[in-house]
Amino acid sequence: MRIELVSAAAEDSARLTPLALATLAALTPPDIELGFSDDQVRPIDLENGFPGADLVAISVLSKTAYRAYEIADACRTKGIPVVLGGIHPTVLPEEASTHADAVVIGEAELLWPRLLEDFRVHRLQKFYRQEEWVDMNRSPVPRRTIFRPHSGSYVPLDVVQTTRGCPFHCEFCTVHSIFGSPFRMRDIEKVIAEVRDLERWGILLADDNVIGNVSYFQRLFTALAPLKLRWIGEASLAGLDQEQNLKILQRSGCKALFIGFESLSPQLKTTGKTQNHPDQYRQIIRKLHDHGIIAYAAFMFGFDFDDPSIFERTVEFAVANKIILAQFAMLTPYPGTRFYSRLKAEGRLLRDRWWLSPNQEILAPHFRPLGMEPERLREGWKWAWKEFYSLSSIWKRLDFWPALHPYLAFLPFNLRQRHFARNKICAEKTRPRSWKE
Repeated sequence: MRIELVSAAAEDSARLTPLALATLAALTPPDIELGFSDDQVRPIDLENGFPGADLVAISVLSKTAYRAYEIADACRTKGIPVVLGGIHPTVLPEEASTHADAVVIGEAELLWPRLLEDFRVHRLQKFYRQEEWVDMNRSPVPRRTIFRPHSGSYVPLDVVQTTRGCPFHCEFCTVHSIFGSPFRMRDIEKVIAEVRDLERWGILLADDNVIGNVSYFQRLFTALAPLKLRWIGEASLAGLDQEQNLKILQRSGCKALFIGFESLSPQLKTTGKTQNHPDQYRQIIRKLHDHGIIAYAAFMFGFDFDDPSIFERTVEFAVANKIILAQFAMLTPYPGTRFYSRLKAEGRLLRDRWWLSPNQEILAPHFRPLGMEPERLREGWKWAWKEFYSLSSIWKRLDFWPALHPYLAFLPFNLRQRHFARNKICAEKTRPRSWKE
């Protein structure tokens, strides 16, 4: 039997190794032949793809749903059964089932072996539902060998996960609804054993918040420090105001943190993001910089309390505080979030199934903001990208820190983001997935 594991692409997908599929590979019995296709690295041939495959399994996010369904429908037309799993099918299993022979709902560690056995005996079920949260220690070490044929196409970072879940209830986020509120943590010894075997330049921690459970964070990253790692990850602002935690991050080899600042407004708390205190942003950014850690700041536009002045105020703040890298986003009503449900109840969704549009990025925003017209939100978002990555802004944000390494990355990263802002964001130069590219 041969199974093809497929990562569907979105226009803005980063070239990172998909950890979920490597985990499925590790759970697959050795007598089953495995193939792996990454639509981002090599667009999938809908007519001639997956020769010899008995089953195709596709990992789906909301932003990749259109392409994933396109691939799934092409396979089923050729008589190849399809399994869909991931965040989007978990939230909308009935929708996904119209494009699949089986849908995995929830975390797959305990479901995948049973699904494969059912497939062997021709008893594949329509839905496989994981009712309880999976113990992280039952998740195997990912089988990263499936990435070797494409290894040169990925960012040189091994993706590792140590925790799942989030206690915060931001209304625009899917994490707590998909992975639960309590933090689930892997045994520290298991994490260290996995990390010791990695060979790439550095590590990307796929945790939604590396510092979410402070006690576990302190124990884990103190234990990782002797390994002399280079790693980047994602963190909330909770705990980053404590000197002890910053020192642990620095000693453990942290080079950058992607942080959801989201908004400069104290009204951000009305969205459920109570861990953010905008009056502390300046201090936290400076402390991170002083410890040689890049603050990759994420901001979002389109909150109910935003007006057209938000774009200029946000960029001015980011430049004045010499943020090395920033990302600007329009709020997106993801299915399964309280934000989506609220907008739908208020009649403010412009497209209630925006993920089924092939040009969903150009159509955004997919809802009507309170403080401005949708067109104004989009133009302000474009302006923020262009202004922050203008040459004058790049020069103003240059700062000589005590640590040298951020400056080795500052200029090339900013110039690359400048190209992205001018071409992808402002000029809207999209690249539809096509085998003929």
